[in-house]
Amino acid sequence: MHNDSVAAVRREYEVEEPASDTTTMLRLDGVTKRYGPETAVEDIDLTVRDGEFLTLLGPSGCGKTTTLRMIAGLEMPTNGRVSVDDDVVAADGDGVAPEERDVGMVFQEFALFPHLTVAENVGFGIDDWDADEREQRVTDLLELVGLGDFADRSPDNLSGGQRQRVALARSLAPEPDVLLLDEPFANLDVRLRERMREEVRRIIKETDVTAVSVTHDQEEALSISDRVAVMSNGHIEQVGRPETVFEHPKSRFVADFLGQASFLGSRLASNKIETGIGTLSADMLQGLSDEYDGARLDVLVRPDDLRATPCDEEMQTGNGTLVGRQYTGPSFVYGVELDSGEVVHCEHNHATNHELGERVTVDLVADHKLAWYPAE
Repeated sequence: MHNDSVAAVRREYEVEEPASDTTTMLRLDGVTKRYGPETAVEDIDLTVRDGEFLTLLGPSGCGKTTTLRMIAGLEMPTNGRVSVDDDVVAADGDGVAPEERDVGMVFQEFALFPHLTVAENVGFGIDDWDADEREQRVTDLLELVGLGDFADRSPDNLSGGQRQRVALARSLAPEPDVLLLDEPFANLDVRLRERMREEVRRIIKETDVTAVSVTHDQEEALSISDRVAVMSNGHIEQVGRPETVFEHPKSRFVADFLGQASFLGSRLASNKIETGIGTLSADMLQGLSDEYDGARLDVLVRPDDLRATPCDEEMQTGNGTLVGRQYTGPSFVYGVELDSGEVVHCEHNHATNHELGERVTVDLVADHKLAWYPAE
């Protein structure tokens, strides 16, 4: 079987789009951004439904921030269109100014005005509102973000998490159609970052605003998003619910980027998969049947899919040797070099302590179907 035939099967579950009966609040059609000879973003199509929280996820330089800036109006697409609530706000190098797009933005640095109070910062973008309405809007938003007693404080007297909530309230004040968040948790310490993820998602969902966030943090994207768009080299590799892109990654890049990934070189024969850890049933693989007999595949396994059991060294049994160990607190993740030459990772409870150099048998313990890719 040829690899292009194998790849055709993979496309069965590569993209999840919003349901056809939902309202689209943001749409990108064929959006491309070039800087001279360099292409930062190429031919992106993306729809975000009303009230959805979508995250653009990818490594540095993949084009996610450029995409966010084109939605905001801080950059114009070289080609393609950006539409907000069915209004075209940018097309082929031209577009509406940022302040006319009904789009709010929370910057990584929060960008609060130090000479204004918390309340004045929140009300900054609605100074043309009726005074009573503006005051009520600011009061409501400060209550929503848990800062009702901080209206008269200076931003300099707030913690990082409090400043972030002020920035969020300020962006929500004009009631934007779309809220953009540029690496919103990057400047917070780890413990505060985890707490603020939940808090920001709660606030966004309570206001029912459509939100698009940018991050390179996989855990952040998976934990707060309704859908995730994984980007690489200016392209969107896969769009879908967090559990879908993690459990059924379209490409090796997505598999590798979302968590620790190992790949078992395999061959399909008579509805069986021959691997370095033994023979598996072809039923374990997503979207594969025995009509692809003879295909060479790489099967994705994550640390929690495998277990390593020590064996009798004198008997020379087992199928691998422990070559690495990482302590994460709740667990150990062991690196095992299989007799086939491949290295896989196995996750064990922290109470299980194996020594490097131990001979082990690695078994598959996954209770779900596994993703696979044409062999490289």
